[in-house]
Amino acid sequence: MLGQAQAMAARARTLAELSEIQSGFEGLEIRRGARNFVFADGHPGARVMILGEAPGEEEDRQGRPFVGRAGQLLDRMFEAIGLSRDAVDAERALYITNVLPWRPPGNRRPEQAEIDAMLPFVARHVELASPDILVLMGNTPCKAALGRDGILRLRGHWTEAFGRPALPMTHPAYLLRNPVAKREAWADLLSLSARLQAGSQP
Repeated sequence: MLGQAQAMAARARTLAELSEIQSGFEGLEIRRGARNFVFADGHPGARVMILGEAPGEEEDRQGRPFVGRAGQLLDRMFEAIGLSRDAVDAERALYITNVLPWRPPGNRRPEQAEIDAMLPFVARHVELASPDILVLMGNTPCKAALGRDGILRLRGHWTEAFGRPALPMTHPAYLLRNPVAKREAWADLLSLSARLQAGSQP
């Protein structure tokens, strides 16, 4: 299954091709119970690419990532530092995707085999979008990109994933359940903003 995913992902020369190819991957059982294939949202040329976990019920219904309550919080968080998925200017834009493009049954956590199967597509997605910075939003993206989880230890510490700077952050769904953690999330957003500003200086 992994070899098939690697071969399929390698064939994609554009994001549109990757979306079409990945949607045809039949190696995961979860696709059969999902309503929609959820590829990405936002500006493909954005400097910041957010990698989330998997679609939830609302994302599966609309076919877009991060549109439920957690997605609304995510939008507000990044708008606070001047970034938006709706921005036309790539400097102020966001590009958002997930490790899994199909909703797992009952919103359960993605299994390791599912993460492994999607990893070649995720890597190719990052390569084709070519962001300056990756935000790893939660445990599943950290497992996929870094090979480890423990987001409460990893968050706020800059690292590298898929050959570019990466910042692990707690998932907005966690922040909705634990509002006290929003202070740390704000610190992470300020760190991201400072990194972007430093990178845009001549």
